[in-house]
Amino acid sequence: MHKTPKPGEDALDVAAPPGFDAQAIPVHQVCTHDQKVSPKFLDPQALKERLQNPPPWEPEITDENRHVIATDIIAKRQAAGKVTRAAVLIPLLLKQAGLSVLLTQRTNHLRDHAGQISFPGGRMDPEDLSPEDTALRESWEEVGLDPKLVEIIGNLPEYLTVSGYSVTPVVGLVQPQAEYALDAFEVADVFEVPLHFLLDPANHQVRLWQSEQGGCRFYSMPYENRFIWGATAGMLRNLYHLLKV
Repeated sequence: MHKTPKPGEDALDVAAPPGFDAQAIPVHQVCTHDQKVSPKFLDPQALKERLQNPPPWEPEITDENRHVIATDIIAKRQAAGKVTRAAVLIPLLLKQAGLSVLLTQRTNHLRDHAGQISFPGGRMDPEDLSPEDTALRESWEEVGLDPKLVEIIGNLPEYLTVSGYSVTPVVGLVQPQAEYALDAFEVADVFEVPLHFLLDPANHQVRLWQSEQGGCRFYSMPYENRFIWGATAGMLRNLYHLLKV
């Protein structure tokens, strides 16, 4: 849908202004005609094997992060200390009814991505030895997810955000807990969404935001009274791309 910018090519700065209401942006397209994911990848073992032995595939570049993809832009941001390494856990809960994804609702006062729906995770600390360490530590700190209940089964490609984060999505199979201990400063709520819903392209909306700088497309995946969009939707879209091939 979107081409990768050439190195040095100018690109739209799509950072949303304060108070930006993504849900109010009109739906431009629904991905109804995109290839569906085989139902076999809703099975934990098949999904694990695909992540650990992936076929050739390409992550999707969206307007939400395309302007930080060009190599020279990444190099400039790194030299200026503007790229922050981070990791998130994509927690796939092993439920009797099938796999579900555990998501968090961020509190409204945070500096970055306030109020948005996200995976548990955050920036890498100096003592973290790997993105997996970061994802497990942050999941414990944010929602009280016991690392002993998580089986890491693979990573998705790094996802660059307009807020200057280089995020490694770490995928894990998780034994559900009876309850979660939320960090009240960062996490307002935690909830589950069936994996089959998030992998169905018929639930993937493309919204088109028109600003003074031009148009910007981003993905959204509304579920019941939750509005999943931005980087979280972009990472889920990449999981979809990995599993559809």
